[in-house]
Amino acid sequence: MLEGCVPWPDDVAEQYRRQGYWQGRSLGDLLVDACATYAGKTAVVCGDERLTYAEVAARADQAARHFAQLGIRPLDRVVVQLPNVPEFAAVVFALFRLGAIPVMALPGHRKHELVHLCGHSGARALVVLSEFRGFDYRELGREVQQHVAGLEQLVIADELDAAAPAIEYPVVDPSEPALFLLSGGTTGLPKLIPRTHDDYAYNLRASAEALRVDGDSTYLAVNPVAHNSALGCPGLFGTMLAGGKVVLTSTPRPAEQLALIAAEGVTFTTLVPATVRLWIDHAQRTPVDLAGVHLQIGSSKLTPGQAEEARKFLNCDLSQWFGIGEGLLTYTRLDDPDEVTLNTEGRAMAADDEIRVADEHGQEVGDGVDGELLTRGPYTIRGYYRAEQQNAAAFTPDGFFRTGDLVRRGPDGNIVVVGRLKDVINRAGDKVPAEDVEEQLVAHPGVRDAAVIGVEDAVLGERTYAFVVLRDDSTSLPALKAFLRERGLATYKIPDKLVPVAELPRTPVGKADKVALRALVADRAS
Repeated sequence: MLEGCVPWPDDVAEQYRRQGYWQGRSLGDLLVDACATYAGKTAVVCGDERLTYAEVAARADQAARHFAQLGIRPLDRVVVQLPNVPEFAAVVFALFRLGAIPVMALPGHRKHELVHLCGHSGARALVVLSEFRGFDYRELGREVQQHVAGLEQLVIADELDAAAPAIEYPVVDPSEPALFLLSGGTTGLPKLIPRTHDDYAYNLRASAEALRVDGDSTYLAVNPVAHNSALGCPGLFGTMLAGGKVVLTSTPRPAEQLALIAAEGVTFTTLVPATVRLWIDHAQRTPVDLAGVHLQIGSSKLTPGQAEEARKFLNCDLSQWFGIGEGLLTYTRLDDPDEVTLNTEGRAMAADDEIRVADEHGQEVGDGVDGELLTRGPYTIRGYYRAEQQNAAAFTPDGFFRTGDLVRRGPDGNIVVVGRLKDVINRAGDKVPAEDVEEQLVAHPGVRDAAVIGVEDAVLGERTYAFVVLRDDSTSLPALKAFLRERGLATYKIPDKLVPVAELPRTPVGKADKVALRALVADRAS
């Protein structure tokens, strides 16, 4: 395996092959087969562009020839920073075929993050568009090159050499990394998650099966396709392997997103709860009917009340999911009862996903008891790339990944995500789960969104700050506190300070950016 990656133990890897999780085929080969099988079908739609599977394959071949001409070889790392455009599919498909490793940068990353990603991965190339939505990515790429030794090539994805000579494709080892995803933490720079061809192919296949994605499915990619949810859960490539159609969009406007659903016959999409709230707000002004459309909602907490509102105002089907770039996925299934769909994040995707829920001492707790989620399985990594110190903290000696997520598991195997371990505020010795308070706040009809953080305090240890996005000016902050008391929230959980804001800052994957909120408090204090 690529130096710097942590392999599965030999006996475990052999078990996963024997059980059929790992089928010994590269992602490039699987996509070549899909493009041959569904050659004349529409594969990707973006604005006025409509590409068949055969046309996607041809564009990928052109990109592969261009990369090969630049000297890109198997296991070379290539940082890919592309938005939701057809070039993304072609470039990543090409790198899979070459056995090179795309590193999935997000469109919102800038010099600080890109210098880290290119340097830490040892990238030989950075791929960007010349320009997108008024931003000069070419100039950004040039600036990054000046700061990263060994970053030999800046590739402009919309200016590939159509005359590059034909190539003989290498035989790609499916046990090697196919791509590097980025860790989704909200502190520090992202770690690199090496996903192999074997494990990610299972990720794509099983996700599509869990959500019943097939050749009649049409997927709307609202989230950045560089993110795991829109890339492979089942996302862009899971839908393509099933023969479906993918509609790419980068618009943040609910009206435009919803118009695409109607125009393209979208059958499912992946959303973060913040987007669901925007859609509901839009539907309260302009009626929306998403009958037959399945909303797959995850990344952060969707309250039961919000789920019921989505059904009421959008007339849609919905499921919830929990996922980490490091591997584990849980889904509510389409035939689950409402009790499961509205109140849990579902159960593990694979029969051989091993899950432990442990207390602060690492001891396993029983069903219904809150604890940290630990996991290992056929598509969960055994270590980050070139991260020996972080791996020692993040993985147990027997290979379980410490997710940092606080969950409780039911006797049926379904899990409820309570929050993040680091999102539990220690107020005078009382533990305040931030998501618990957030869930109560957004239950108020006048609150559109909320985020709760702990702020250092000399007397209490930490004080609770709640940032709230109000629907209008009719809701007062004292009334909100009274509302929380009326709902029976423990006295120590009532926020010490309520801060109204126009919008919450967001991380690139749509979660409330609590680092930015803490910085805001610090700035105000100074």
